[in-house]
Amino acid sequence: MGVLWRNAAMSKQEAFHKITIPPEIEAEMTPAVRAFVLAAFARFEARIDELETTVKELQEQVQKLTPQNSSVPPSTQHPHARPKSKPKTGKKKRKRGGQKGHSKHSRELIAPEECNEIISCIPDHCRRCGDVLEGTDAEPIRHQVWDLPPIEPIVTEYQQHRLHCPCCGITTCGALPPGVPTGQCGPRLAAFLGLLMGHFRQSKRRAAMFLEDLLNVPCSASWTVTIQKIVSASLAAPYEQLRSELSQQKQLFVDESPTKQKNTKAWLWVAVAPMFAVFGIFLNRKRDSLKALVGNYQDIILNCDRAKMYFDCKCLQWCWAHLKRDIQKLRDSPDRQVKRLGDDLMRQKKLLFEHWRRYKAGKIKWSTFQNLIRPVRTTFEALLLRGVFSGNTKLTGMCKELYEHRDWLWTFTRVQGIEPTNNTAERSLRPAVIYRKLSFGTQSASGSRFLERILTVSETCRLQKRSVYEFIIAAVTAHYATQQPPSLLPNHVDQLITSTAA
Repeated sequence: MGVLWRNAAMSKQEAFHKITIPPEIEAEMTPAVRAFVLAAFARFEARIDELETTVKELQEQVQKLTPQNSSVPPSTQHPHARPKSKPKTGKKKRKRGGQKGHSKHSRELIAPEECNEIISCIPDHCRRCGDVLEGTDAEPIRHQVWDLPPIEPIVTEYQQHRLHCPCCGITTCGALPPGVPTGQCGPRLAAFLGLLMGHFRQSKRRAAMFLEDLLNVPCSASWTVTIQKIVSASLAAPYEQLRSELSQQKQLFVDESPTKQKNTKAWLWVAVAPMFAVFGIFLNRKRDSLKALVGNYQDIILNCDRAKMYFDCKCLQWCWAHLKRDIQKLRDSPDRQVKRLGDDLMRQKKLLFEHWRRYKAGKIKWSTFQNLIRPVRTTFEALLLRGVFSGNTKLTGMCKELYEHRDWLWTFTRVQGIEPTNNTAERSLRPAVIYRKLSFGTQSASGSRFLERILTVSETCRLQKRSVYEFIIAAVTAHYATQQPPSLLPNHVDQLITSTAA
């Protein structure tokens, strides 16, 4: 029937004359057919206008989504687009840089006997009259310069001699000493390269360039993959030992983030205990992945967001940082009813954290904190009920979910030692998210195993204030010698500290 094109300013009859219809078909059209075409065209006009209005509303909603009122990552927002923080009433805005009267921070000089070389700078003549000067200064001005020595790799050659037996004629070759690798990579180099690719988030090619240009070690991208497998195998036992301990914890901070494994979407999970963290990469975000990582978590208090896969847990602590963003989204709404409820909820949230900060600072006791929270909880839940029965579709869904599971908002007020937010897991997950942005995920299941193990070791050593480099060296050394690898369990750390002090 040709091409229809519309003009909103036209009447139906004017629009009809703009329809391109073959003459032979137009001649056969009866008045009834013409009326049908005009009616269909009018319906299309109304539907198009309705869809354009919907698209416009959705575009406005997307433009209003920020990291402050949604789960949009902060990295997606341009720094210049972020709202400027307003100075508190009665206080002047601080200038950039060090403030007047702040304590000085400088590098302390080491003792002269710790220096590799001491060069005395003694003047030989007077800078004014040119007369000859003799003697030395009892208290010279000390100036120390830090530098790096020329880096040369340590290459050890093992010569395996083959000797013939004069009795039976059999040739016997000398065996390598225990712990010597069959390849060309020693434990310290393997640990360094593993950290470079995992902990410091460098690509295989960049890591190979670093070894060649700075350490004078010949290296190719394929060799880095071989060493990555060695490091991954060395960390397998300590990793599994930590993961088996997750189900024995009383509380865990749990979070997940999307990633990729080759061309398949995957999810990077993290479970953080007080003294260690365990990462895992799985191909879905379902409850099965959580069970594969943590094990039986029914008796554990999980700090998490409001994702559905956590709902079968007996006790949760929903993250108030996530809830704050949802409340801020209500406050940013153009709907006055929604905005008012958002303001009222935010007021109670601020009062809640004011009491929490006073308790954490030791200004009030636990019992006093609980007494102060009771009226805050009563008011907050009453506001949720107001949203449930508001009849506003922008409020009913969120408020109903929060009210039905309201006990999960207040676990930290009943159980001492529980945190109200999931920021601990968020902080542990941030390096892994940066790794994903730089590398676009892993390229194989083997690469995923390496990443989850190196992230686990890195974050756990940070929590335990241990050297991640020294731990990986010990793990690779044990792997080469087929010995028991070192442990990352907190009680092993205590024993190590005690024995070292003794």
